[in-house]
Amino acid sequence: MEERTPTIVRAKAIAAQAGSASAPKPDPEALAVTGEMITATGALSELRDRFPRAEVLDFGDSTIIPGLNDAHIHLAMTAGDALHLDLSHAAVGTVPALLDTIAAEVSATSAGVWVKGSRYDDEKTGIILRDDLDRIAPETPVVVSHVAGHWGVVNSAGLRWLGIEESSPDPDGGRYDRYSDGRLNGKLIERALMNVLMPATARGERFITGDTVEDLQLGAARTIAQWNAAGLTSICDALISPQDISILSAVRDAGDLSMRIGMLLSIDHYDKAVDLGVGSGFGDDRLKLIGVKAFLDGAIGGRTCLLSEPFTDPNYQGVQTTSTEELRANVERVHTDGNRVGVHANGDAAIRLVLDALEDVAARIPRPGLRHRIEHCSLIDDDILKRMHRLGAIAVPFAGYPGYHGGALNSWYGEERMGRMFAHRAFLDAGVTVAGSSDYPCGPYQPLSGLQSLVTRTGVDDGITVGASQKVTAAEALSIFTLGSAEASGEESYKGRLAPGYLADFTVLGDNPLTIDPHGIADIDVRATYVGGDAVYSA
Repeated sequence: MEERTPTIVRAKAIAAQAGSASAPKPDPEALAVTGEMITATGALSELRDRFPRAEVLDFGDSTIIPGLNDAHIHLAMTAGDALHLDLSHAAVGTVPALLDTIAAEVSATSAGVWVKGSRYDDEKTGIILRDDLDRIAPETPVVVSHVAGHWGVVNSAGLRWLGIEESSPDPDGGRYDRYSDGRLNGKLIERALMNVLMPATARGERFITGDTVEDLQLGAARTIAQWNAAGLTSICDALISPQDISILSAVRDAGDLSMRIGMLLSIDHYDKAVDLGVGSGFGDDRLKLIGVKAFLDGAIGGRTCLLSEPFTDPNYQGVQTTSTEELRANVERVHTDGNRVGVHANGDAAIRLVLDALEDVAARIPRPGLRHRIEHCSLIDDDILKRMHRLGAIAVPFAGYPGYHGGALNSWYGEERMGRMFAHRAFLDAGVTVAGSSDYPCGPYQPLSGLQSLVTRTGVDDGITVGASQKVTAAEALSIFTLGSAEASGEESYKGRLAPGYLADFTVLGDNPLTIDPHGIADIDVRATYVGGDAVYSA
């Protein structure tokens, strides 16, 4: 069989092994790509001599970095959001504009059909509750989902549809919020919202009905293209159902799966996976299960995470959405089966409960090399760091939250705690693997925004620096969003570097994020994105 002729890729700068813990090596001037793999690196003249028939792809004054990899993002969720009203602060700005947007959709919606909006940010845009929605939608059911994804607001018509009455008791792991006079204010918090969300394949009352499979496939394809344009070559969708897998498979069959997707299967569907003999690693390098997702507490932006000390409200320490007994049973079952579990735990009290469960099962049922993840892992201390290091647990904290929320984080959690939140510096120093994550739609999906936030810890809108002691260098930030994310999915042996034997996934930038003023990283233009040696985006 005739040997394939490689393509030589050259740029002004190639950041091949940014942040590597091993002895630093000079970055190559060019790469040789054969098929989906990098087969050689070195000086352009050397590669020309070695491969005289190779085409040279010259990116001139650009900088090439390893493909950016978001270790915790929500494609399946975003596929639906792409079809709904965009109520983000960037889109609406003010409460009146938000309500006008909803009112216009209500007037164009058939009777009995839910009007759905997403990415609402009460901190930036302002507060809306049931009565506000009733004024513009007295008969049409409306749900507005918070940007953190852990609560939403419905109007009176929506409450009636869902069968939620003034006397309804709070569900386990959730809450029906109320006005000061005791009336329901329309906020469905944690399980109160999750319990009424319905998949697209089902229909009926008492649920917020979902989008069709065909709609979700279109939304997913649009979203993938958008993320390619931001420089992403790989992601981990951190909450997947069997239906979501079928939708992404259909996107692949249609030729629109232009990035590599790892998936964390919701613990609610684990029985089906076990029945089919499907576990971590099932699939291929384009679409693969990497583990199972479980939940323990609430959100940072939604102010529902489980803390050891109260929020600014002295009587409130957050929500535990899953009982400790259920958490332990879930962790033991997944671990015993030899599968990776990623547990959503933001607050320090929640993280300690997760570590208790992981330590217990590791001592009783050893699984050498099986490394579990703590999703978000937002508020830590020295003891948590030591325990994670001993276990080999992987931290997947928010990268972009300091940049997105800015000073609001200080008001919610206090400056002392902010010095221990999204603790990328502390994780690196303690030898704990840390991955790059946006948790979009909860934070900005653009990975360059995440890199800037990691390096500056400064709010984009207010200029306030939060938790400055957790800053990392630009090289470390790039490593977190490449090698760190690859390690979080068990793919570090062939993803995350521009080196022979690694996948030819790379992002072409208009400037070098390792050398420019870090406050300008988010504004660097993405000129091209390559997955497996093929261009999936070009400016």
